[in-house]
Amino acid sequence: MDPEDTIWLNMDRPDNLMVIESLMTFAEPMDWDLFLDVLERRVLDRYPVFRQRPTWSRLPMGPPHWDDDPDFARERHVRRADLPAPGDDAALQDYVNTFVSTPLPRDRALWEMHLVDGYGGGSAVYSRLHHALADGIALTRVLLSLSDPTPDGDRAAAEPPDDGEHHGLLATGLHLAEAGGAALLDVPRLLTPGHVTDAFSLARQTTQITSKLVLSRLPHTPVSGVPGVRKRLLWAPPIPLADVVGTARGTGTTVNDVLVAALAGALATYQERHGAVPRDVPTMVPVNLRDLDRPLPPELGNRFALVLVTLPSGLGTPFARLAETRRRMDEIKDSPEALLTFGLMRGIGRTGPSLERFFVDFFANKATGVTTNVPGPREPRFVAGNRVTSMLGWAPQSGDQTLGTCIVTYDGRVQVGFKVDATVVTHPEELLADFTDEVDALRSLGLARGQEAR
Repeated sequence: MDPEDTIWLNMDRPDNLMVIESLMTFAEPMDWDLFLDVLERRVLDRYPVFRQRPTWSRLPMGPPHWDDDPDFARERHVRRADLPAPGDDAALQDYVNTFVSTPLPRDRALWEMHLVDGYGGGSAVYSRLHHALADGIALTRVLLSLSDPTPDGDRAAAEPPDDGEHHGLLATGLHLAEAGGAALLDVPRLLTPGHVTDAFSLARQTTQITSKLVLSRLPHTPVSGVPGVRKRLLWAPPIPLADVVGTARGTGTTVNDVLVAALAGALATYQERHGAVPRDVPTMVPVNLRDLDRPLPPELGNRFALVLVTLPSGLGTPFARLAETRRRMDEIKDSPEALLTFGLMRGIGRTGPSLERFFVDFFANKATGVTTNVPGPREPRFVAGNRVTSMLGWAPQSGDQTLGTCIVTYDGRVQVGFKVDATVVTHPEELLADFTDEVDALRSLGLARGQEAR
């Protein structure tokens, strides 16, 4: 097992599991037999790790490895469920939140899927995938490989399509995000051996970044604290992407700048409502290190880094937060921070479980959680002939992190979801409403500035 995968395998703890949560909803009731056939051919047969379980080395410092699960059966990983009436978002959230705090069994492959009927007029698939299998971008590509551009793309049991079409969906979205316009940054150049081996020597040259990573502290706010075991997933109704694009054009920023600034504004309002003076909120942002123009390797694995982004929630107006968001994001895009953290993660993955936990907790505790912003397909997709109506995915939190944010763009709409620690973030529904209100405020600002420019 690679060092990067070993880190996440060893980081599970009761109050923060290393599980990537994903949700896909469908317009109509799903033909589950056909869905399972597609899952078998496009995922289980293509990526062996979905049939393997982790095995620990007998040597004291030996790395774990993947072994075929002799008892593997698809039925051990797939659950069927029916939502109670009225089958709305609240009912689906209640269902997923009964599982989100439960560890995945270590005696089998580290994933499970819940096939849910009765969601509105259709169905839903709730997936739980351990971070040791792969990073979030890779697993997004795996789940997208279930989909087709037309309803009749996989009505018959045929060979799975070439991976190029499916990985191209995400690659196109990221490249269209204006070379870093997505919070999930694309930095494949860091894969070159010269860059990787030079990571630690680079640390000596980048005093500012090293100071940021080592000396910065997490401020006390209503969204930070000591986590408990119980977590919650929740999400807001989608927002038209055209509104966000118009705001970005009117303010001379990017779609990503607008969405991250809206998150900063929502956190400012939440802090104030709960009796605190708004302060900047640090969050971790994943940086893609995979070449998006290549198919995924069969072994999957983790190829990403994390950078620390401080959301300007301490500023007093939407415009100030948007301008500062753009400045901070541009600064990170032009810095070697991702390269540095990638080298650190590789080194940490070779230190053994105790030191791994110490180092990961040390860096994780400088942020409230992880924020992802994934531009998905711009056109509708179909799984087993059924139209996908929404996609969401949450990265796990580590250390004492308490607030995760996912933003997904799909089929002309933007949707935000939160994964919160129920002990610390006690009113997460307010964050959803505050995010939508902040997008509306920024849209009004964009319209006003666009009229001034004319």
